[in-house]
Amino acid sequence: MTATGQLFIVSAPSGAGKTSLVKALLDVLSGIEVSVSHTTRAPRSGETSAIDYHFIGEAAFEQIVADGGFLEYARVFGNSYGTSKSLVDEKLAQGIDVILEIDWQGAQQVRRVMQGCCSIFVLPPSKQILEDRLRGRGQDSEEVINKRMRTAVDEMQHYHEYDFLVVNDDFEGALNELSAIVKSKRLTLERGKITHAKLIGQLLN
Repeated sequence: MTATGQLFIVSAPSGAGKTSLVKALLDVLSGIEVSVSHTTRAPRSGETSAIDYHFIGEAAFEQIVADGGFLEYARVFGNSYGTSKSLVDEKLAQGIDVILEIDWQGAQQVRRVMQGCCSIFVLPPSKQILEDRLRGRGQDSEEVINKRMRTAVDEMQHYHEYDFLVVNDDFEGALNELSAIVKSKRLTLERGKITHAKLIGQLLN
């Protein structure tokens, strides 16, 4: 019998380094994947369907919503994004841990339908450093940066809804903390008694 994988939710304000941390986590741990979301927006240059996103039309997206096929979904800047319940369930059933990179609203939706998920909120070390990181991208106007900062404060108000907090000050330190959280969930009694069922049977016989 294969132990069921663990579902992780990772949220953070823009600029906190969530995506970089999750990418690095996948490099140091095996048996864990990031869920690939569905979206109605067009692919950008260099993006590949089923790797970056599952690109679908608006009608197909709405049909999945009507069928209750999304763990969570939202409309952002005129495009729809959603997490497929069947794809996540399939990975978990195979014993693979799954990460959802979603915001606090999506996290609330997932918690209502998925018992036992583990949620992690990534915080920046300060508002000034967060703003510096956003400016360092060199992609946004002053107006957009100010809007992102206001949005970030609103998002961080929800940190207390999560199981764990990771402050991304020192990247390696934050990565080690994130890795420790995943490892700790893999060592729970519920999961261990399935993973080590044969050994336990031999020891207690």
